[in-house]
Amino acid sequence: MTVLTDDFPLDGIDAIHFAVGNALQAAHFYSTAFGMRVTAYRGPENGSRDVVSYVLESGSVRFVVSAPGHAGTALGEQVARHGDGVTDIALRVPDARLAYELAMSRGAQGLSAPEILEDETGKVVVSAIATYGETRHTFVERSAYSGVYLPGYVEHPPLVAPTERHFQAIDHVVGNVELGRMDEWVDFYHRVMGFTNMAEFIGDDIATNYSALMSKVVADGSRKVKFPLNEPAPARKRSQIDEYLQFYDGPGVQHVALSTGDIVRAVDAMRAAGVEFLDTPDSYYSDPELRARIGEVRVPVEHLQQRRILVDRDEDGYLLQIFTKPVQDRPTVFFELIERHGSLGFGKGNFKALFEAIERDQAQRGNL
Repeated sequence: MTVLTDDFPLDGIDAIHFAVGNALQAAHFYSTAFGMRVTAYRGPENGSRDVVSYVLESGSVRFVVSAPGHAGTALGEQVARHGDGVTDIALRVPDARLAYELAMSRGAQGLSAPEILEDETGKVVVSAIATYGETRHTFVERSAYSGVYLPGYVEHPPLVAPTERHFQAIDHVVGNVELGRMDEWVDFYHRVMGFTNMAEFIGDDIATNYSALMSKVVADGSRKVKFPLNEPAPARKRSQIDEYLQFYDGPGVQHVALSTGDIVRAVDAMRAAGVEFLDTPDSYYSDPELRARIGEVRVPVEHLQQRRILVDRDEDGYLLQIFTKPVQDRPTVFFELIERHGSLGFGKGNFKALFEAIERDQAQRGNL
């Protein structure tokens, strides 16, 4: 069902697009390690000589991994500069022309005017605007299309035998921006897309003895689309945001949070497949304040401790969450698994433990 946020029609996140150095290997990784299923393909065999792409799905989650087909392409230059990373947070809309016109009238930078893509299964209308760094939002109108993904793509069998689904939906997508520019991009989402502030984390909420950052969360009216935005804050040492901005060479998507109905089973399966998660010290789980704060939860704390899963409670309920280490050579993009039980928050009570875990990894890389 379409939800109107202000007067900006928005249905949800359509896909997360990744620029990668090798699309086949990236697709294999997300298939084997994340339990996703390859469903579609575009490459030289069906007319795409510059870009090779695989589409992977898990529930309503859709990833598109694209690599340059040869030297000298714009995509190749982007991968050379940023490494593997998110290029596009595509948004599903009922009217891609209207979305583009509204965005442009409110000051957005247009990247692609509305265009009709057609094949024998129907048509899709797409348009695109710029957001932070080189990230873009493509508006996708697909109500008149029954094909596998988009015109130009063909059905593709799974690369590996499908496993049990580990996650079902995208919970939120986090962006990192330069010092002093967080409020500028918060205003962008307010002004252009009618989003409102959902949460704000500053000061001691989001700092350790060594590093700090500031974060605000903007979301559409339905709360289906949630974008936390981070910027570094002055501190004694380099923050995780500073590290990201250096190695990604600018602003971009820091992590994608994936909703799961059984985080314990998902973590066990993904870890067995080679996914590395951030570590949490035993002292986190033995803290009497933690046990008093979280109360009764679905999974015994001892089982969470074995897997290093974090837990937090707010006035609406509780959540379980865990974060992977970066999934490419550069210390940039990572993922979060989150299991919600009423809570609408982002694990505020876990920020200190999370950031200390990130700092330990930064120190090992020599980047703290």
